[in-house]
Amino acid sequence: MVRTSRPAFTNVGSRVAFAGQLAAVLLLSACADKAQPSPPAPEVGFVTLTTQAVPITTELTGRLTSLAVSEVRPQVNGIIRRRLFEEGAYVRAGQALYEIDSRVYEASRNEASAQLQNAQAQLTTAQAKASRYEGLTEMDAVSGQDADDVTAAARQARASVAQAQAALRSAELNLGFTRITAPISGRIGRSLLTQGALVSANQADPLATIQAMDPIFIDITESSTRILEIRKALANGGLSAASASVTLILDDGTEYGQAGTITFTDAVVDEATGAVTIRARIPNPDSLLLPGMFVRVRIEEGVVPNGVLAPQQGISRSTGGQATAMVLTASNTVEQRKVVTYRAIDDQWLITSGLKAGDRLIVEGTSKASVGQTVRPVAVTLKKS
Repeated sequence: MVRTSRPAFTNVGSRVAFAGQLAAVLLLSACADKAQPSPPAPEVGFVTLTTQAVPITTELTGRLTSLAVSEVRPQVNGIIRRRLFEEGAYVRAGQALYEIDSRVYEASRNEASAQLQNAQAQLTTAQAKASRYEGLTEMDAVSGQDADDVTAAARQARASVAQAQAALRSAELNLGFTRITAPISGRIGRSLLTQGALVSANQADPLATIQAMDPIFIDITESSTRILEIRKALANGGLSAASASVTLILDDGTEYGQAGTITFTDAVVDEATGAVTIRARIPNPDSLLLPGMFVRVRIEEGVVPNGVLAPQQGISRSTGGQATAMVLTASNTVEQRKVVTYRAIDDQWLITSGLKAGDRLIVEGTSKASVGQTVRPVAVTLKKS
């Protein structure tokens, strides 16, 4: 049996061919890796921070009160004959409101007038007699005692005239009081008594109440702690004095068309509430605002002279509650800073530490950027809410 075998070069050739294919694969793979470009820098949107005067406002509750309140009461006794006003109408000071039956007071006035006339007649007689006695005394025709009596009688007559004049004046005043007039101008409420009712001088129950409502007062309560903070900030320069104007917010959320002015701050703290009363005055020409209403008031506590406002979307917080911001360096790398926020102003934070004017704050694309990474910045303009 003859055994045949493959030539040795056959296995060698196969190995050479495999090695060549492997080298080609490695070469192509290396070329592919070399040709793949690096990923582009992520794009982020930023705003450049500036400083500005930032008013610090707060909303408080207040109660409306009248500029003046007058309870109409009679000053004489009598029966009401007529009511001379429309309930709820505007009345002016001095306008007649009620008429009281005046017949008794007219009689008293006439009696006082007659007494005055009688006293004046007696005075005329006494003065004439005293004048005659004066001449007789010089002639020693009458005694000194008689002359003195006549002179005293003349003086007594003059006193009686003065007394009668005062009585007549009092009677005329009482007669005038039968016509009850408005002591102040304002809007009058409902009449508590009707025609035919008996009234008495200085009675406890008023006939009606008049309230002066233009302008009208707003009594606002603010905590004494907050007022102390504001005064300290004003003292150390953190705040500058604000204007004394206030804005009234109606129940539907709209602003009242007239601005008010703070007139004074109470000098004492309410022991029960720990609050201080601030009074403001506001025009009320259409009587839209009524005494007793609770309202919301926006007041300006002070102004931060060089405040830095940062959009809220550019400020985040760590798990520990620390506020942080991502800003761009001069080489467009991302830097993280710790910041201190004072309060929200609309859709922005007022920053007291950590950011300054000129900083480029990242507000868009923060999820694509990491600290120390180079990014491609794009300036954006945020819409105000």
